[in-house]
Amino acid sequence: MKIAVLGTGMVGQALAARLSGLGHTVTVGTRDPEATLARTEPDVGAWLGEHPEVTLAPYAEATAGAELVVLAGNGAASHDMLAAAGGDHLDGTVVLDISNPLDFSAGFPPSLFVKDTDSLGEQLQRRFPGLRVVKSLNTLNASLMVEPAALGTSSTVFVSGDDAGAKALVVALLESFGHDDVIDLGGIETARGTEMVLPLWLRLMAALGTPHFNLKVVRRAS
Repeated sequence: MKIAVLGTGMVGQALAARLSGLGHTVTVGTRDPEATLARTEPDVGAWLGEHPEVTLAPYAEATAGAELVVLAGNGAASHDMLAAAGGDHLDGTVVLDISNPLDFSAGFPPSLFVKDTDSLGEQLQRRFPGLRVVKSLNTLNASLMVEPAALGTSSTVFVSGDDAGAKALVVALLESFGHDDVIDLGGIETARGTEMVLPLWLRLMAALGTPHFNLKVVRRAS
């Protein structure tokens, strides 16, 4: 599958490397490739040297012909990223939205710039109605997104979206990563719940002293 990963940070790099390792054709999208390569934090040039099968391109070029677009950047920039990618011209494309509406304006820990009555996932779907937005993987850290078996036990991830076919594609991708407990919460409005997990996640990280954990939904045996 031809996949565009928008975002060159830790999350984007983890997803791009794993997807490429699974045999997908992966292009990482960025606003300005030259500026991205000139930065040393993160050192995208060095990372690309370790993953020569992954290419770097401007957003619009990266998404051209992509069967799946992974939105793996800063939540506050997600609208602009999709707009720069030509969101209005990607009708029918599945967008896996991993971003979170984190607001760092008051420092750390961040608050959420949208919650309760709306979500970032819904905002993206409304702004780009031709896209097939699926919210997932936003409730755990980058390494566990792509290698859940590293925990040594099963844990839970969620999907939210209005398009059943798009969700099926994302679920298959999650299973290829090793996720064995995927709960379909329903329409894109259910992304409100998973985005609001982030305040809890951040406090768990502080209490546990590590980001290497995930939640598990335990059902009563029937």
